[in-house]
Amino acid sequence: MATKISKRMKQARKDFDIEKIYTLDDALQSVADFPKVKFDEAVELHLHLNIDPKNSDQMVRGTVTLPHGSGRTVRIAAFCKGEMEHKAKEAGADFVGHKELIEKVSKGFLDFDVVVATPDMMRDLSKLGKVLGPRGLMPTPKAGTVSQDLEKAISEIKSGKVEFKADKQSGIHISFGKRSFSKDQLLVNAQHLIDAINHVKPNSVKGNLIKSVHVTTTMGPGLKVAI
Repeated sequence: MATKISKRMKQARKDFDIEKIYTLDDALQSVADFPKVKFDEAVELHLHLNIDPKNSDQMVRGTVTLPHGSGRTVRIAAFCKGEMEHKAKEAGADFVGHKELIEKVSKGFLDFDVVVATPDMMRDLSKLGKVLGPRGLMPTPKAGTVSQDLEKAISEIKSGKVEFKADKQSGIHISFGKRSFSKDQLLVNAQHLIDAINHVKPNSVKGNLIKSVHVTTTMGPGLKVAI
């Protein structure tokens, strides 16, 4: 069965050459001219990497703080106990707790976008591996989401820190701002993100890490960007 294409998408494909290779600057300028929708769309980067995701030494994963933030309202669940609970709440965590929060999540509560935890909570959090793991929510030291300093971790996430990770198809798909951002804000965020991904290029990868880049919005067409 053929996929139905909306009138807005048909117009976008008519107005923008999806076969053309744009500079990043031109692509982001074009994003501003995409047909409007009723909400503030995310602006996204879709990258295909020169890696073999089956090789453990070619995993690409890291974090970067976007200079102009992500534009998202990020809901954080903080797993901690004692005095740290108060500190996590003060730092801006939306949901805080230990045993009772673990039980709540195990029963299906998932109204959060990021999970942070203190190291002493990781053994208990292992019970939620099947719930959090498939959704990419399991906290890890590498992503800075397992930390004794939860205040700092929460503050960084709220101010625009995002995590990127290659999937099983060697792709990274990540938003780096909103259509309401200026082109210059989006350009700086995108460049920081691409630089951060290149910075964690595995030693075993020969040549360029990034094979292709596309820029799009939540509801827009993809524009190919020159690497």
